[in-house]
Amino acid sequence: MAIENQELRKAGLKVTLPRVKIYQILEQADAGEHFSAEDIYKLLMNSGEDVGLATVYRVLTQFEAAGLVSRHHFEGGHSVFELARDDQHDHVVCVKCGKVAEFSDAELTRRQHEIAESLGFTVTDRTLYLYGVCTAGCEDK
Repeated sequence: MAIENQELRKAGLKVTLPRVKIYQILEQADAGEHFSAEDIYKLLMNSGEDVGLATVYRVLTQFEAAGLVSRHHFEGGHSVFELARDDQHDHVVCVKCGKVAEFSDAELTRRQHEIAESLGFTVTDRTLYLYGVCTAGCEDK
């Protein structure tokens, strides 16, 4: 049985062709690659799959509810998805083209916990988004 079928069943979701295809796209993403629902829809269309945009949104919402994907909401209503992972990482977002890059920094994570503790908090989760402009030839969309 394919890994994506196991993951879908483990999450309590019925194995359907659209779910499998969308999971495969997310699973085969390069490290740090994030997709909007529209990106996934275009990839499906380009590979000849007959899956509507509404189905892509619905499946991604189901995946998020089941804990299979993480949704990141960026300024300007830009949302992207990636498979849920256990590692802590942060994101840099281009305000012109929407490109997303991720990074990990142990010192930054340590400082965030230190700051929270000094204010009387224990960190249970964290999200950091940095906004800027691509410096290597921004592809303004």
